[in-house]
Amino acid sequence: MFTGIIEDIGELEYKDTKTFIVSTILDDINVSDSISVNGICLTVENIEKKYNKNFLKFSVSLETLKRTNLGVVKIKDKLNLERSLKLGLRLHGHIVTGHIDTTIKLIKIKNEEFIFELPAEFEKYIVEKGSVALDGISLTVAKKLKDSFSVAVIPYTLNHTTLKYKKPADVFNLEVDILAKYIESLTNKDKKEKIDLKFLKEYGFA
Repeated sequence: MFTGIIEDIGELEYKDTKTFIVSTILDDINVSDSISVNGICLTVENIEKKYNKNFLKFSVSLETLKRTNLGVVKIKDKLNLERSLKLGLRLHGHIVTGHIDTTIKLIKIKNEEFIFELPAEFEKYIVEKGSVALDGISLTVAKKLKDSFSVAVIPYTLNHTTLKYKKPADVFNLEVDILAKYIESLTNKDKKEKIDLKFLKEYGFA
């Protein structure tokens, strides 16, 4: 579990169809730890220290490559990194699982607002003043339209994440708020339980 507060901007050092190696200044990392890489929960398989940096090796499945932007990142690209949340610490962002829902494109940047496309199937999870994770960054929805939404980015976030390198048409990993998914699941469950055979008989439909 993560918070969406980026700890370091790492760099992609190597990639093939199964393996990624990312360099970082972060320490206190062990083999088998979970690390958020551009918002994707990946497991550290090996650590090599050189040039005052840690080089973290990850294995990536084909499903992850298809569902996320790891399939399009290139060597030397910058990546948002966050170590997993420790119990007892403050939750400064919001609850982020590291399981990407889809990828979306950045439409444009207008002053401090980043405007993104909004696929119809995820529209129900996006609300103004609600939380989203974009490339692992916890952000607040500023505005929501029918097929797009925007987030307002403060200077600190811009300077301490990969947002400062982004431009229109770039692809971002989107993870919607897990709480919205739970609410949807509970709501749908209640609806199914209410419309059963007993309900139909009571109202003359069976």
